[in-house]
Amino acid sequence: MSRIEELHAVIEEDFADRIIDAHVRLGELTLEVAPGQLLSVCEDLKRHPECRFQMLIDLCGVDYKGYGEAEWDTRRATGTGFSRAVHPLTAAYLRRQERLDLSIENAGAEARRFAVVYHLLSIRNNQRIRLRCFAENDEMPIVPSVVDIWNSANWYEREAFDLFGIVFDGHPDLRRILTDYGFIGHPFRKDFPLSGNVEVRYDPEAGRVVYEPVQIEPRVLVPRVIREAPHCRPSADEQGKEG
Repeated sequence: MSRIEELHAVIEEDFADRIIDAHVRLGELTLEVAPGQLLSVCEDLKRHPECRFQMLIDLCGVDYKGYGEAEWDTRRATGTGFSRAVHPLTAAYLRRQERLDLSIENAGAEARRFAVVYHLLSIRNNQRIRLRCFAENDEMPIVPSVVDIWNSANWYEREAFDLFGIVFDGHPDLRRILTDYGFIGHPFRKDFPLSGNVEVRYDPEAGRVVYEPVQIEPRVLVPRVIREAPHCRPSADEQGKEG
């Protein structure tokens, strides 16, 4: 049994009544926990002798709106390039396909939109773990703050609040950190317009910066597709020599 599998067994035995799910994929252990159990689980992950996750490496928000149902087919991308673009049949095609991991994990359950993902490190045991917590309310996503457990979460939580609108209950200074204090909306939400809601310019007559409705027209962004030119391809003789 590998070390990550041993940790998985410990988690399932000692945390079974407080976690929703625990699974190992691609050599990484991911836990899912409800907001009501988040602080208790985090405290024990930090202090449990088999865990000792005393460092919070990263914290980020995630918006799962439309996850696995987008009209962009990225699952067929290769290591050398991709060929994807907006196509009328793409969305219908994807809907017929098997749902992605999140939908499979939550089959039969009501879709949840906002989540917070924590990446923890145990220096003593040289192990890492991922923790995910979904907010219960999509209209007002609220998750308990873990600042009192890991102080490094302070600015991470402010960033997730700024970009996704996730409220961290108990945070000592929850305010925007990347956008302006008067900014409207949350840029990383999937229903936020790519061009934004307002634009800023300096008005020489008023002698100040003014905010106005954005004038950019929405447009469809198609990724750049790099294809090898015919004259750059190796000749049949060169291919034979390489073989």
